[in-house]
Amino acid sequence: MKEKVQAPQLRFDGFTDDWEERKLAEFTTSFSGGTPSAGNSSYYKGDIPFIRSGEINSDKTELFLTEDGLKNSSAKMVSVGDILYALYGATSGEVGISQINGAINQAILAIKPCDGYNSHFLMQWLKLQKQRIIDKYLQGGQGNLSGSIVKNLVLNVPNFEEQKKIGTFFKQLDDTITLHQRKLDLLKEQKKGYLQKMFPKNGSKIPELRFEGFTDDWEQRKLGDEVRIVMGQSPNSENYTDDPNDYILVQGNADMKNGRVLPRVWTTQVTKQAEKDDLILSVRAPVGDIGKTAYDVVIGRGVAAIKGNEFIFQNLGKMKSDGYWTRYSTGSTFESINSTDIKEAIISVPAIEEQDKIGSFFKQLDNTIALHQLKLDLLKEQKKGFLQKMFA
Repeated sequence: MKEKVQAPQLRFDGFTDDWEERKLAEFTTSFSGGTPSAGNSSYYKGDIPFIRSGEINSDKTELFLTEDGLKNSSAKMVSVGDILYALYGATSGEVGISQINGAINQAILAIKPCDGYNSHFLMQWLKLQKQRIIDKYLQGGQGNLSGSIVKNLVLNVPNFEEQKKIGTFFKQLDDTITLHQRKLDLLKEQKKGYLQKMFPKNGSKIPELRFEGFTDDWEQRKLGDEVRIVMGQSPNSENYTDDPNDYILVQGNADMKNGRVLPRVWTTQVTKQAEKDDLILSVRAPVGDIGKTAYDVVIGRGVAAIKGNEFIFQNLGKMKSDGYWTRYSTGSTFESINSTDIKEAIISVPAIEEQDKIGSFFKQLDNTIALHQLKLDLLKEQKKGFLQKMFA
């Protein structure tokens, strides 16, 4: 006898029936794949997309199999619309709907719902359960799930019409999130392109792209001659707090996101300080991350504070993306840069008027990127809320 369960907090109009508790295996079929021998070249570079766990939400694959590769291995075919569940490694618990017809390897469990059950509804439920599954079966770390674990998961399901409503709702929301992510990625790529064109390439004295009216050569200067640099000094750990009324402590790249400093830890001890609008440079692995602080902060050993304008901020960001700091960092297992590395770093600079123009241009672009990031984060948070309220 099927057990009746309480309905979710939020439902579409017209649906009042109880939901039922079922095991996933009761209304799905599932299977994993395999990998053809890597030593046999005749098994690869064919026409069959070979989907691996990191590609379950992609419409492209890096590898392709031949018919021989498929026949002479445990790789199995899946179709557009099948649920793909990642079992192994860093992607354990990730789930998606296949966007292509292709073959899967042993790290993926393909799940096909029986008639009367909706793939998008089930996929969203599995997304909702990801953290619970990881915490229960992997203790929060990397590891492997198994097909039997997934097939024995217990979930609550409504009738087919309500499943379709919920599945369609979340598919539309996912499509909107994907659209915003693509816009954001495009803006970030555009910024990378502008950075490459609006700053001189190695050995050149002028950039490829300039604002009208500027023709003078840029000059190479040492960063330490252009800006004031303060190296951080960590407070004693016993003085760390989680009280927002204390001093904000910035210790490394973990305290920065999207070019901005985010409070995570506070301290009662003042060592070295940075002021609002100072630039914060990560000096320990990974080196070169750059953020701007909107607060007065205490800086630890993992960062340096730089008194620089918007042009310097963008210049330092470009140096990070170009791998400049990694080339000049020291330490074989834990890279770092010191005050000399920073002060002696060579940068190209134009006249202050051109610096201001460039800085203003990139600040507006960063604001646009930040706005799109905010919209995307809000959509993702809204989806989390809907998932919590629309599943029993």
